[in-house]
Amino acid sequence: MAIAKPNIPKGTRDFSPTEMAKRNYIFNTIRDVFALYGFRQIETPSMENLSTLMGKYGEEGDKLLFKVLNSGDFKQCIMSSDWQEHTANQLAPRLCEKGLRYDLTVPFARYVVQHHDELQFPFKRYQIQPVWRADRPQKGRYREFYQCDADVVGSNSLLNEVELMQIVDTVFTRLGVRICLKINNRKILTGMAEHIGAPDKIVEITTAIDKLDKIGIEKVREELQANGLSDEAIAKLQPLFEISGSNEERLDAISQMLHDSEVGLKGIEECRFVLQSLQALNLKNAVEFDLTLARGLNYYTGCIFEVKALDVVIGSITGGGRYDNLTGIFGLPGLSGVGISFGADRIFDVLNQLDLYPKDITTGVQLLFINFGPAEAACCISLAARARQAGLRTEVYPDSVKMKKQMNYANAVGVPFVALVGENEMQSGTVSLKNMLTGEQKAMTIEEAIDTIKQITTD
Repeated sequence: MAIAKPNIPKGTRDFSPTEMAKRNYIFNTIRDVFALYGFRQIETPSMENLSTLMGKYGEEGDKLLFKVLNSGDFKQCIMSSDWQEHTANQLAPRLCEKGLRYDLTVPFARYVVQHHDELQFPFKRYQIQPVWRADRPQKGRYREFYQCDADVVGSNSLLNEVELMQIVDTVFTRLGVRICLKINNRKILTGMAEHIGAPDKIVEITTAIDKLDKIGIEKVREELQANGLSDEAIAKLQPLFEISGSNEERLDAISQMLHDSEVGLKGIEECRFVLQSLQALNLKNAVEFDLTLARGLNYYTGCIFEVKALDVVIGSITGGGRYDNLTGIFGLPGLSGVGISFGADRIFDVLNQLDLYPKDITTGVQLLFINFGPAEAACCISLAARARQAGLRTEVYPDSVKMKKQMNYANAVGVPFVALVGENEMQSGTVSLKNMLTGEQKAMTIEEAIDTIKQITTD
């Protein structure tokens, strides 16, 4: 019987050495910009206690949590009747004490509370790690993916929002991706809920609005109706999405409509400050005030952000916002934070589609020594050590096989230079250096070879 070929779960991916070189280019670009703005790196466990995660992402988010069954006989605390009387979500806390993290923000909030006495505030951290969501896999949506987060906690200043938007602009400028940075404020959305007479439906309203660009206005209307909003309330809500003009004109228009909402006007004031500050900084990318931006996560309380790539059809590639109450749910109230998260996997897809990687990004080994036999290999190992000490990524082919096979290997992995050291070269103290791109081959000392490779590969 044939053995089935192994595969991986849907929504996950393997990455080849070439793909990892591209991904590391993205990670390193983001990491460098985070450091440029004074953020410091931390890491948290892949697993968190389920009690840490549940209830932080709304009802839909809770359904997407990957839960880890308790070790041993996980069914020992469950009666047979429980399986019939309770739903899976109701049984989950008894079957599972842990879960895979859904994002990096809630674990960060837990970290801040747990290590509060060790930290200096405001605390600026960045984190680049994988997260997991039990979502339906589709283009641009994965069950395992990396997030690259930067957060500032312990400061209410809107200058933090401005700085995070600068980080977004800097990262995508360095990557060569044209973007539109969209900004809104959850206080404005709260004011909109008050305006239509449904302040108690803010969660349902924002959850539905967050799907507007995916399912369209009619489907959003149907979802709002299903969640108990009246036709009159929905009719009052729709004109808010039809406001147009410049950012300033949109802010003025929504100010008139929400003139009787204190919280709504506060959100407008915050957005106006951020937008005016960014305008003075002359960012390289477009910034747009977008009333339909909702961000489905319930912990946001102030400015919210999303980034759309302009030249590729894909979901948001960066998002974030202000959260005033997140640490409060872990017993530390009054500590405000704001953060952004870069979706590295979607950015990877965007750069692949637009072919925006540097030409030498996938170059691994710069110099390969051909193996002609034991004596020659011993010499090559010594020469390779000198090349590595000089900073060249160097490899010695391990087996003394036909030269054609070794040269084919060099071509397959994209090695730009090959060194041939035979009996003549050993006697003269030289190497025959071959440029694999031009085919040119020349005898020279190892020092001359190193200088030649450095000059050509760094030009």
